[in-house]
Amino acid sequence: MIMDALNWLVGPANNFIWTYILIGALLLIGAYFTIRTKFVQVRLFGEMFRLIVEKKESNDGVSAFQAFTISAASRVGTGNVAGVALAIGIGGPGAVFWMWVIAIIGMATAFVESTLAQVYKVKDGNTFRGGPAYYMQKALGFRKLGIVFAILLILCFGFIFNAVQSNTISQSFMDVFGIPDWVIGLFLVVLTAVIIFGGVSRIVKVTQLIVPIMAVFYLIIALYIVIMNITEVPAMFRLIIEHAFGIKEMVGGGIGAAMMQGVRRGLFSNEAGMGSVPNAAATANISHPAKQGLVQSLGVFFDTILICSATAFIILLAGLYGNGEQDGIILTQASMAVHVGAWAPYFVAIAIMFFAFSSIIGNYYYGETNIEFINAHKGWMTLYRVLVLGMVMFGAMAKVGLVWDMADLFMGLMAVLNLAVILLLGKVAFKVLDDFSEQRRNGKNPVFKASSIPGLKGAECWEEEKK
Repeated sequence: MIMDALNWLVGPANNFIWTYILIGALLLIGAYFTIRTKFVQVRLFGEMFRLIVEKKESNDGVSAFQAFTISAASRVGTGNVAGVALAIGIGGPGAVFWMWVIAIIGMATAFVESTLAQVYKVKDGNTFRGGPAYYMQKALGFRKLGIVFAILLILCFGFIFNAVQSNTISQSFMDVFGIPDWVIGLFLVVLTAVIIFGGVSRIVKVTQLIVPIMAVFYLIIALYIVIMNITEVPAMFRLIIEHAFGIKEMVGGGIGAAMMQGVRRGLFSNEAGMGSVPNAAATANISHPAKQGLVQSLGVFFDTILICSATAFIILLAGLYGNGEQDGIILTQASMAVHVGAWAPYFVAIAIMFFAFSSIIGNYYYGETNIEFINAHKGWMTLYRVLVLGMVMFGAMAKVGLVWDMADLFMGLMAVLNLAVILLLGKVAFKVLDDFSEQRRNGKNPVFKASSIPGLKGAECWEEEKK
């Protein structure tokens, strides 16, 4: 009976309707935040790059860049390699355009939710914790709602998504190198255990090393391919625009498929509005909440406009997307082979290893901070870590089709809860942004105090007597 209910909930028809509702909500709310912040993602785009390298002012917490790498570790996963290929295979080249649209709009949403996470973060020893569950309790007084959100996030990111990531690594390495899945599973379990049992400091050290390496490595290969096909680049961009708005696609229904796939893959890749990234944003030790809001807004650009576009360009310049092959990994490997030859499968397998393993670490941390929200007892944390390792092993050896559909459902529920709350609390983020902008106009390094916003409650880390 339970399995029948799950199959009904995540069935194609219900999943399709659910996705359209969620996409509509994200687009509308993202557009609203874009207008209310006066296009913060465009206006302060240059400022984002300055802030990402800003040093923290004390030994507590992590730097803006380190918090960025934790979120990027989770964001940049197999969706950037296989998901983009799937979107193009089903929705055509036009899907890329709509992927860009959701990213640009989502940058404003990412700013709002990450700024709120900073405003309502809490001190935990020499580190900080926060996220949607925390601002649901501290700003609205809804602890029970925060617990519901925390449970959904733990199930989705801590368990299910990590099983999916280890499964992708396992399948890729079995196909390319012929390594048994149980061997890959054990390797991932040991590597993950060494990192997660080392606490936040070790997670930060690993992510700030892996994320830049994997991003630069992947982008250099993509740039090389673009340069080698530079005469085809104008035609590629024309193809993207034509398929996004073309009359032929509109008549045939293709424009709907392009929009659906592009928006969906962009959304589930950059996670803007989902409520996951604020958990990383809250860890940063900065002088003003808007700073980390801007840094995490840049994270959406990094994930979708750079990494996802790199995959899209590799596929479109190879010209194989229209051959009826919709499998993401196969399409990506085949496209890569057109450009670089026989070592393409090895490159894709290594890229997936970097992307997926970094996601396991980032996903784990999201669950950890929400376990602490529910109950900070060390026994619960140990149990959570053991279960995460069990899911990594399970994912490496199992087929996870239904679980992936369940993850989409849980992620959608997370988004609904988070979007409703940040819509209510958006005015706080807008005032924080105004305070930041005014101080910048006066030539100051913005410093925030809870008293900067009259009537602000629950911002304990920003109370003057505690600084």
